[in-house]
Amino acid sequence: MPKFLLGFILCITTLMSFAQNTKSFTVKYTTETIIPDGELNEPIWQIAQSAGEFQQYFPSDAIPAEYQSDIRMVVDSTTLYIGMKITTPGNDYVIPSLERDFRAGGNDNISLLFDTFNDGTNAFLFGINPYGVRREALISSGGQDLRGFTTSWDVKWKGDAKRYDGYYTAEMAIPLTSFKFAEGATKWRFQSYRFDMQNNETSVWQNIPQNQLVFNLAFMGDMVFEKPLGKSRTPFTLIPYINGLSEKDFETDNGSNILKVGGDAKISIGNGMNLDVTLNPDFSNVEVDDIFTNLTRFEVSLPERRQFFVDNNDLFGSFGGGRDANPFFSRRIGIATDSAGVSVENDIIGGVRLSGKLNDNWRLGFLNIQTDSDVESEIASQNNMMIALQKKVFARSNISAFFINRQSFGDYDFLEREDDYNRVMGVDYNLASEDNSWIGKFYTHKSFQPDDNEGNLSSGAFLGYNSKYWNVFTDFVYINEDFTSKLGFVPRTDIIKSATSLSRLFWPKSGPINNHGLEVFPVVTWRPSLDYQKTDHRVNLNYNFEMKNLTQFGFFFTNQYIFLSDSFDPTRTDGGVALPGNLGYTFNTFGASYQSNQSKVLAFRGETSLGSFFNGDRFSIEAQTTLRLQPKLRLTLNMNYDKITLPDPFPSVDLWLLSQRVNYTISKSIFWSTTIQYSNQRDNLGINSRLQWRFAPLSDLFVVYNDNYFVDQFSPRYRSINLKFTYWLNI
Repeated sequence: MPKFLLGFILCITTLMSFAQNTKSFTVKYTTETIIPDGELNEPIWQIAQSAGEFQQYFPSDAIPAEYQSDIRMVVDSTTLYIGMKITTPGNDYVIPSLERDFRAGGNDNISLLFDTFNDGTNAFLFGINPYGVRREALISSGGQDLRGFTTSWDVKWKGDAKRYDGYYTAEMAIPLTSFKFAEGATKWRFQSYRFDMQNNETSVWQNIPQNQLVFNLAFMGDMVFEKPLGKSRTPFTLIPYINGLSEKDFETDNGSNILKVGGDAKISIGNGMNLDVTLNPDFSNVEVDDIFTNLTRFEVSLPERRQFFVDNNDLFGSFGGGRDANPFFSRRIGIATDSAGVSVENDIIGGVRLSGKLNDNWRLGFLNIQTDSDVESEIASQNNMMIALQKKVFARSNISAFFINRQSFGDYDFLEREDDYNRVMGVDYNLASEDNSWIGKFYTHKSFQPDDNEGNLSSGAFLGYNSKYWNVFTDFVYINEDFTSKLGFVPRTDIIKSATSLSRLFWPKSGPINNHGLEVFPVVTWRPSLDYQKTDHRVNLNYNFEMKNLTQFGFFFTNQYIFLSDSFDPTRTDGGVALPGNLGYTFNTFGASYQSNQSKVLAFRGETSLGSFFNGDRFSIEAQTTLRLQPKLRLTLNMNYDKITLPDPFPSVDLWLLSQRVNYTISKSIFWSTTIQYSNQRDNLGINSRLQWRFAPLSDLFVVYNDNYFVDQFSPRYRSINLKFTYWLNI
């Protein structure tokens, strides 16, 4: 990294911050018994200190909230207790579901964030709504974007709520073992945000400017403990499972009945580290992935939902560029390519994962997982290992280093020498100023394969500035053609890529518009191996409006150029004639988008575009309609339609992607959901129906039915029924 650039980064980190007017309150120590039933009838709540008033975040960020929320906390030797009174304009709450881990936007709820190490980088989130439905999440990477917001995390705690005329009350009892914190801690950083859908108001405890995400960890106050926290006891959690699966593959006419037994263990080491152990895990998803229409030449990543990989996931998965060169992508583990080149599930024998805080400034992550072999399918046994070390610098920035090793175990005739091992190492610097107005990332990674250790570099630099009126960032990526990370997500190599965005926002002082703004976003890619020929560019011009009634709409224009070095059929039509390679294509697209207020009983969002496409034309519609019959039933219909017209002899197609989701919450412990997905590009009609009974805290019985059909001749493809039992046992 050039010295002048490093100096510039350090100057920004130390100088570009401002002193916030930090709020604080005291958490009193108690020995009283508190039952978290939501009624606030314990005497301690009368003398516990109020955290103070909330500020409005939307539609304004400069005035107190119109309807206030009062939060009070007390703590004993084992548990943090929270009591809340939330005033409302009425009793017509928006509650789309009774299922745990609801999404906060578009419904009434309140969330509390705890930065227990006071570093502005990671936090625990606990939330509740007027019906006492709970959620929890982990926030990482400072809460700078949604990739750092993980709802897959689960932990045992209690809470409930009661509704009254013009307000509701709530209580939480969160074991201190659910947090990680330094022994003897006297202060945590704290924030809370609340959605009030009856008043279209979002409010926060510590003021946040609207140009920042509501869960950004740069904007927090202090909760001061009357008595220092002691050493957390070391809990031991055992999560065994039994999974019975009956399946049939109609393509091969093979069926099987499988019984799997295994489990996970969670062990807290001291106050800051977690040890996760898994043995014969069942990583089959009881929640089906969304399918998509892919008109690009590249792979698309899907989110990680497996609990084993969730804690401190930023220590492993946030290296490099998430869209271009992420060296560790946990969904690679448990997936292999068979002799026919098809991606299949690969059994995992077991693994360990150690992660967390060593002290105030250092974090450690270590992961080691062994996968099984399948000689018949020519799949080798693999050991997957990663170690990461992170050092906090300045207010909220950090320097991180990692080493990844994927090593084949065993002597296999079918294994090529180049597949014996793959190793990647690198260093990242993550910049976040105290007020989050400046953010950045600077990294260099190198891979090693047998007989291939020269070059193999991946490097990048990102720097962004975010204010209320201007949002600017620039991103630069270089990936050598021989860079390989078999545990990573790297859609393409042999590129130099530059992306720059410039946005200007306007905030009217009156009228129905909350804000509107223009964005110019050019992206250009060159291929070093082709004498740095420009192979791609995409220039987006967007103008968007956000209304005070929570509707949004916008217009966009895109100019795109793609040089095809190889022949390619974007329609993926069987037998279709591919577009010729070694040729460039330029095309333009116009479009518009609209989103209604998502808190309404009937909500809609959609986008349409029209323009040229390679050497032809394309018309697209994406739409989602949601019907909410609260709090039990939620119906969602998604539709994607692409009409691609190419000149003869190239294929012209109408691509349909339809999905319908039905979510019915029978009670707070019994949930039923069914997803039907149809894609003629994938020649598949899939049905996933799941019944979940949460018979004890975080302990579930699942019955899952999957059915897949070919759509061209409408014949069965794959069918299974799955009975899965998991039990969360704290010892």
